[in-house]
Amino acid sequence: MENKKVLMQKYEFGNLLGQGNFGKVYYAKSVKTKQSVAIKVMEKEKVRKVGMIDQTKTEISSMSLVKHPNILELYEVLANKNKIYFIMEYADGGELFNEVAKGKLREDMARRYFQQLISAVDFCHSRGVYHRDLKPENLLLDENGTLKVSDFGLSALGVSKYQDGLLHTTCGTPAYVAPEVINQKGYDGAKADIWSCGVILFVLLAGYLPFRDSNLVEMYKKISTADYKFPSWFSPDVTKLLSKILNPNPRSRISIAKMKTNPWFKKGLKSNSLQKTSEQDSPRADPPVVFGPEANPAALEIKNQTDDLPKLNAFDIISLSSGLDLSGLFTETKEKKEVQFTSVHSASAITSKLKDIAQQLKFKIKTEAGGLLKIEKSNKGRKAALAIDMEIFEITPSLYLVQVKKSSGDSLEYEKMLQEEIRPALKDIVLSWQ
Repeated sequence: MENKKVLMQKYEFGNLLGQGNFGKVYYAKSVKTKQSVAIKVMEKEKVRKVGMIDQTKTEISSMSLVKHPNILELYEVLANKNKIYFIMEYADGGELFNEVAKGKLREDMARRYFQQLISAVDFCHSRGVYHRDLKPENLLLDENGTLKVSDFGLSALGVSKYQDGLLHTTCGTPAYVAPEVINQKGYDGAKADIWSCGVILFVLLAGYLPFRDSNLVEMYKKISTADYKFPSWFSPDVTKLLSKILNPNPRSRISIAKMKTNPWFKKGLKSNSLQKTSEQDSPRADPPVVFGPEANPAALEIKNQTDDLPKLNAFDIISLSSGLDLSGLFTETKEKKEVQFTSVHSASAITSKLKDIAQQLKFKIKTEAGGLLKIEKSNKGRKAALAIDMEIFEITPSLYLVQVKKSSGDSLEYEKMLQEEIRPALKDIVLSWQ
């Protein structure tokens, strides 16, 4: 009989389900009850290194506050000296994204998922929890096809608001993020979540994203002005509702309370299906203790080494790496003019590295403003002088996206330089390439 990993004499590990930037997710079974669970394993040192301790505490607090039929349940959190273990409900139906990848859904099916999503999000907001990364990849399905909102790794609590009553951290997955989040002037977490729900509904019904562009900056412009078109097969009722949800002005954007009265939304809805769940149990873990010296010292008993299992990328812990690759939902492809990578180094450290590379390649710096660095080769190639734009975007205070793009010059020369010189020179600061 094959030996298994056993966590603190409570859970027997099975297959690796997926892997993200800061941890892995495994299938497991309770030793006592044989109940199937999912266990997210996070390395404490990695979490500390990228400054995500507070956000991980928030994730624990958020999931402890929201027990609801359409939210993936957190059963308990265990910890030892080196690792944190999230013991969660196992949803064996996979991601809702997989259903969309097969093609657009029937209107009645899309509406049923949307009703469940709104029920879950409404409950989160009633508890002062704002998800901030709602997308089909973070919506799981159980064996009965019931929707489960998952991954609260970027969530915020009401207590996180500034004195102006707004949230200020720019985060989320680009194609689903609300325009006010991009504008960095503060935003209402509830209204931002509602926008993301609208994008999800559009994707379910259309089979593709409403805001699509291989250039991230251009896509943000489309989001900011709500520049999108409805497919011909959308019914008048759903276009009216979506127009109210995908309103770039958060003040006049429809609320969940108003949405519940919408005729299209109400169709086929059971009268009690949107009622809030009763009072919660007490939170299952004290976040400070998870990171402190009081953390449970019981070690993970490893009887069979599995660290060399393949990396599947099916469950990104912070939901950014896979989320930035939008090509799977594009209806048409364009020539790739830019590449992007994420980094946990500071903006100043990234800028310094980019300037060093420019110097090594004998490029001159034409512009350096904010997060933008424009560099140009002194001698002309086959065409105009090769010029490259490098722009830094803050995703969270400890995570940055860098876009590298040829602005002029020969494409073959640029591609060769990118692959043979620029990418290898950046390896010290790159978290992952998109």
